[in-house]
Amino acid sequence: MSSKVVVALDAMGGDYAPVETVKGAIEAVKENPDIKVILVGKEEEINSELARYTYEKDNIEVVNATEVIDMGEVPTKAVREKKDSSLVVAMRLVRDEKADAVVSAGSTGAILVGGQLVVGRIKGIKRPALAPFLPSEKGFSLLIDCGANVDARPEHLVQFAQMGTVYFENVMGKKNPTVGIVNIGTEEEKGNQLVKETYPMLRDCKGINFIGSVEAREIAKGGTDILVCEAFVGNVILKFFEGVALTFLGCIKKGLMASLRTKLGALMIKPALKGLLKTFDVSSQGGAPLLGLKGLVVKAHGNSKSSEIKTAIGQCITFKENSINDKIKEMIQQ
Repeated sequence: MSSKVVVALDAMGGDYAPVETVKGAIEAVKENPDIKVILVGKEEEINSELARYTYEKDNIEVVNATEVIDMGEVPTKAVREKKDSSLVVAMRLVRDEKADAVVSAGSTGAILVGGQLVVGRIKGIKRPALAPFLPSEKGFSLLIDCGANVDARPEHLVQFAQMGTVYFENVMGKKNPTVGIVNIGTEEEKGNQLVKETYPMLRDCKGINFIGSVEAREIAKGGTDILVCEAFVGNVILKFFEGVALTFLGCIKKGLMASLRTKLGALMIKPALKGLLKTFDVSSQGGAPLLGLKGLVVKAHGNSKSSEIKTAIGQCITFKENSINDKIKEMIQQ
């Protein structure tokens, strides 16, 4: 393989594909010449978009795929039947070691199914897990899992904590990050059966810095570096977090535009407000990796614009340079 980090991008995935996906790929290779992007999808449409840009030809490749998996399709059926879809073809490139990673803003369900069926799990990993970063008062916390395992068992959550620790250490550069399990109280006896059974297993697990239960109100305060939960809880947290952020921003904008006086005040606080909003911008961390697979699969938001696609592509460099998959293998085998 090339010394470059090769990323297969599902060019047809997402609300604004292929316009924003192609633009994001161009921005990524211009910003970092050590990246090569393979744009996978309908060749004619992709080339039409590429014609709008000037770029280093060696850093962009197009691989034709005649089908697209739509958001409303049944994931397992779509992945099995649409073998020439942009997502499945991109994942095969990772499986066949022709690419280091795949990035897609397409159907979450199809990405989860394709990741397991096409790319495959690391030996010893019981379930892969989606792990997005959430902004907090102290920086960012890793939420794992938020979409892959609605019905998880205690041993799955323990592996989530292990994989999350490896990922957080290498991406955030913080050794021995704290791990907490999402719960309705801080006492060990609190919680549902899953949490009660998982708690002592996390406490006794070597290689993680378990600090106990974390209540929902502590998440935005940065109560722990890594938040462990099963996907139903994690997805509710993620969607609620996003909804509150959008509502809050809308209320601020409405309040600042309410009168001439508030508009003048808005001009004065605009620089500080921009900095604050940037701090709570989830997209600044790229997409959510599906940890536990033999190759890197990154799920970007469905409404991603080019800047978010570019960031998701860029995070693949950190993943490869830090040999995160190899370190996950080592931890699981301990």
